[in-house]
Amino acid sequence: MNISAWTKKIRQNSQIGLGFTLSAGILLLALLGPWLAPHSPLDLVGPRYGSPDANALLGYDYLGHDVWSRLLSGGLSLVWMSIAASVIALVSGALIGMVAGFFRGRIDQTILWWSDVFLAFPNLILILLVVAMLGRDPWLIVIIVSIAFLPGVIRLSRSITLGIAQQEYIEATTMMGYSTYRILLREILPNISMPLLIHLGTMLSWAVGILAGLSFLGYGVEPPAADWGLMVNENRAGLQIQPYAVLAPAILIALFALGTNLLAEGLGRAQSGIKEAR
Repeated sequence: MNISAWTKKIRQNSQIGLGFTLSAGILLLALLGPWLAPHSPLDLVGPRYGSPDANALLGYDYLGHDVWSRLLSGGLSLVWMSIAASVIALVSGALIGMVAGFFRGRIDQTILWWSDVFLAFPNLILILLVVAMLGRDPWLIVIIVSIAFLPGVIRLSRSITLGIAQQEYIEATTMMGYSTYRILLREILPNISMPLLIHLGTMLSWAVGILAGLSFLGYGVEPPAADWGLMVNENRAGLQIQPYAVLAPAILIALFALGTNLLAEGLGRAQSGIKEAR
């Protein structure tokens, strides 16, 4: 991998810069927001659906919470759960896909069969079904979302590994007696890392939409906790009276999804440009 070529392409790609700026901005807001909130997200400090004033920049929600405080405090759950689900799916799926592509045979067929089984279920339906049966503990939701993403990562990792495993240097390392662990992690993994990182950005966009949708449907973070998707659901009845309580979290969700998508797409275009240059 030519690092200097990658660096040059990234600097020249404004889409990557915009995607990184949006994603990093939302991430910082989610991490620092709870410390900057003027009120506790659970405090009732004003009238129901009250208009903005000096004590509440974005007015009050359906119970009288400060919308600005809940907005600052409500992004952390969405951000950490999206990142955790995507990273878990990436790491586990990459390892399983490399094993399938390297060993082939029955191992490959078995892994592909299980991947096809999970692909038969729409992601959102599978997640809703499991959450409805087992509860909506945050880590349970993260694990279920990561499992829903797993087949795509496995297939991507496997397809790239199949091509790399047939290269002469991989055959040479096998003949020299190198362990499978060393071949997979030191020889194959570095060569598939960039496509996997690009796919990570795509999964982040999907995770943001799914997790925000779960909160909106009442299957995500439990009230009275602050969460952007939950805020949209709680305040939608007063949209015409106090639109900020709905529009502000909806805009931040959209910006985070847009940022990660632009970043992933920009990295993909940069990779394609390098391949064409070769």
